[in-house]
Amino acid sequence: MKLIVGLGNPGTQYADTRHNVGFDVVERLAKRHGVSVSKRNFKGVYGEGFIGAEKIILLRPMTYMNLSGQAVSALCHFYKIAAQDILVILDDVALETGRLRLRFKGSAGGHNGLANIIQMMGTDEIPRFRVGVGASRQGEMVNHVLGKFRKEEREEMEVAYEIASDAIEYAVKEGFEKAMNRYNVNVKPTKETSSEPRL
Repeated sequence: MKLIVGLGNPGTQYADTRHNVGFDVVERLAKRHGVSVSKRNFKGVYGEGFIGAEKIILLRPMTYMNLSGQAVSALCHFYKIAAQDILVILDDVALETGRLRLRFKGSAGGHNGLANIIQMMGTDEIPRFRVGVGASRQGEMVNHVLGKFRKEEREEMEVAYEIASDAIEYAVKEGFEKAMNRYNVNVKPTKETSSEPRL
């Protein structure tokens, strides 16, 4: 079983903001696979389904970003899911808007939601899908991540959500290492490269 966690903040005021990229990707996956993300427990909203033959749980923590690990650890404890079987989707200000980067382990890189998951799970060996939202201007980090995408960025993000969903499906079916080799490309993905990422 894989736990797929999309990070974000609950509430309509945070919908479609850069910090809610994880929520948006989980919604795409839910639609693709007919999963109803509507059960309320473990300090989150979740749903169970399948990607191929693999059982999955899609989770959106409802704790607000900085306490995301509470929902993740509670659900993992109940379902006996190992840290290595968690797939976390999060926004990344260090990546160009729309770029995808997969990492198996490492620091949170300044992302408080991932930092709390690492703390609560007691390991940094947690696979993560970082989706670029672009850098903020100096001193404007909070307004940047809690702000909505500009009109010219929205099309890029639509492509990014589709590619991130493809990458997660591939990781579930083929393994995370193969997904890293396939999706950690040196060029920015576009509609033309989304189905077959290449150098």
